[in-house]
Amino acid sequence: MPEIATSGVRAPRADARRNRHHILDIAEQHFSQHGVSGSLDAIAKQAGVGAGTLYRHFPNREALLAELLTARDETLVARRDDLRNGSANAAEALDGWLAALTEWASAFDGLPGPLRSAMTDSRSPLAVTCQGFITTTDEFLRAAQNEGRARNEVRGRDLFLSTLASSWVRGAALADDESAAALMALTRNGWELTKHE
Repeated sequence: MPEIATSGVRAPRADARRNRHHILDIAEQHFSQHGVSGSLDAIAKQAGVGAGTLYRHFPNREALLAELLTARDETLVARRDDLRNGSANAAEALDGWLAALTEWASAFDGLPGPLRSAMTDSRSPLAVTCQGFITTTDEFLRAAQNEGRARNEVRGRDLFLSTLASSWVRGAALADDESAAALMALTRNGWELTKHE
């Protein structure tokens, strides 16, 4: 039985859907090996499709990255929900959320760059993702501030940027296995209020 498009828009053909999924699989592998600056033409070639086919599905690098990151959002959303519903205090919940964001932004080498750029380009397919995560960071931060566990002058936007910095450090030439954790600890020292303050 043929597929029926209920909205008046034809559903993508089966081969187009297969091409799209195959391109995403190859892009995931390619970006994992070469970072987000890897060649889109090389991805198309490895996927066995023409560059035009890749660009019909993903008009630019940011659109391709946004689709790949959407597949990883489920894990991050589950972590967010665990932190919201867990027994941890608000400071621990905020710290856990920032750690989860840092891990998410470390999916591919060089990913923090396009995410940072998306924060100032509302047309970027990554902009909605970034704004959503800033909103969630604000939520965790406000809870910690309301409990007197975070400084009032700290902003969620800046904490989101700090996760991008921690993610970037993981791939930096001078970094070692301790660098990202050390930067996250410095960030926590900057936002957290202790009982003695």
